[in-house]
Amino acid sequence: MPTTNFMTKSKKGTSNCLNVKEFKKIRTYGKGKLCLYAALLLFALGSCSEPGDVGMELLPTTDLIKVGSVVDKNIQAYTFQEGNVRSDEAPKSLLGSMNDPTFGKISIDLATQFRIQSFPSKFKNATADSVVLYLYYRNVYGDTSTVQKLKVYELQQSISIDDSSYTHNDLSQLASPVLLGEKQFKPKVARDSTTRDTLYQLLSIKLDNSLASKLITADSLDMINSDVFLDYFKGLYVQAEQVQQTGAIISLELQSSSSFQGSALVLYYRNNTDTLNYAYRCTSFSARLNSAKHDYSQTAFYPNLNKETVTDSLIYIQPLGGLESKVYIPGLERWRDSTNIAINKAEIIFQVDTTTSNYRKFPLPSQLFLTVVKGDERPRPPADYYFYPLYYGGYLRSDYAYHFNITQHLEEIIKGKTENQGFYLTTAQKNSQANRVVLKGSTSKVGIKMVVTYSKFFQ
Repeated sequence: MPTTNFMTKSKKGTSNCLNVKEFKKIRTYGKGKLCLYAALLLFALGSCSEPGDVGMELLPTTDLIKVGSVVDKNIQAYTFQEGNVRSDEAPKSLLGSMNDPTFGKISIDLATQFRIQSFPSKFKNATADSVVLYLYYRNVYGDTSTVQKLKVYELQQSISIDDSSYTHNDLSQLASPVLLGEKQFKPKVARDSTTRDTLYQLLSIKLDNSLASKLITADSLDMINSDVFLDYFKGLYVQAEQVQQTGAIISLELQSSSSFQGSALVLYYRNNTDTLNYAYRCTSFSARLNSAKHDYSQTAFYPNLNKETVTDSLIYIQPLGGLESKVYIPGLERWRDSTNIAINKAEIIFQVDTTTSNYRKFPLPSQLFLTVVKGDERPRPPADYYFYPLYYGGYLRSDYAYHFNITQHLEEIIKGKTENQGFYLTTAQKNSQANRVVLKGSTSKVGIKMVVTYSKFFQ
């Protein structure tokens, strides 16, 4: 094993090199006074991102404690397909198709329920005129100049808000093959001139009158309440046809609220005296499912995808059951041999490749998520996340980097409470945002690095 030097800072500001082999020769220092100094130091350093330059005024004017840091770039990272991700009842439902120049093709479909708000008493002796699906959206990810094509079908199988659904499920299997309607459109983005908030955009799709007839002829027993009605009309499946140009994903505003009517299916009808309409709402109680299809066959990274034989200079992170990175840092167990050492902070830093990410056209994820590999068990966040999510980190910084604090996780490895099996890196918003990112990989000049700040105690 190569010798690693740790740089320390003395009370006079000079630097001293400590060889890691020296740590093994020093007995554990456990006196109460020094423990108090160490506690004060850890408290001070925990609130600062720059190692070795804060909290020094709390230390005694002796050489009992010296603070240093080490940078480890011996990190392995690979790109894998993430697999199934929960897609039901996401905060925002996505819809559309992209031919991403870096990440390949993706198309996202939608299945959703519509609920009755009250018994439509005026349906008696009424005649249906038309039925229209209205979908609201505000945000668009990708190229708004590409024409999107949507197709709408009626669901034949029930979906439930209590059931789990995943991005790789084929929602078309739940729907009738009979086309109810289709729509070609270019997504729009507009902002309020004063607040600069994005404005709601309305997408309307006129559906076949056979559905209008079904809705208006529903028996009164089928309209007792929403649960009974959903047995009669199970909802709609909206399919996004794969585009050949860049394309885009729209973020739907489906749910109604006290201040927003939400997306709806509206029946227009007339009786003997009036021309009326009735809205079937998509509410917070409506099941809402997404499915996503990915095609990476034409991408630059495809030859190395799902392999741990070649470390690439780039790693790729994409939501909706797309791409994740498996990260491994060899030798974390070696810190067990370093006696009289306290870990003040351990941080993993991932740098964005801004050129390949093309972040001006494709905004980056605001946060990534780092979980611990647990063999055959489900990956879990490190202990630092449960201590305090902001302390754990993962947010995009102004220098286009994502920082993760894994101090407590490293301490668990040192104490033998957990094994060093690596990490998975994904987007934090896996099912409600389309934002993706390319990061500098293991063989990049900048690369991934772990910075460990420590205190060395002397007797």
